[in-house]
Amino acid sequence: AVEEAEPLQKLYNLLEAKEFRTRMEGVALLLELCKTSPQLISTNIVQIFGYFVLRIGDTHKKVKQKALGLLAEITSVLKDGLNPVIIRLVEAITNNLNSKDPGVYAA
Repeated sequence: AVEEAEPLQKLYNLLEAKEFRTRMEGVALLLELCKTSPQLISTNIVQIFGYFVLRIGDTHKKVKQKALGLLAEITSVLKDGLNPVIIRLVEAITNNLNSKDPGVYAA
């Protein structure tokens, strides 16, 4: 359990960081963990995506773009594992459809 807690705590710390570049690292780490430890992510999906959904609505457009951009890859890796959080994800994505920023809208 300790070996599982460490990467999760690192992920949470990165996703909650004040510095936008650090939050972007957190988004990248989530994708990496989805690929390397899908069971860890699936087991903790609700808590993890509680943090990740905030990055989809991040105040910094680069973080938001990265989160939205990597979401497609995350979705293809986790597939049905996303079922417990799909409504929250759809709501967060929908909130970005009216974005005035072309990069966010495209992502």
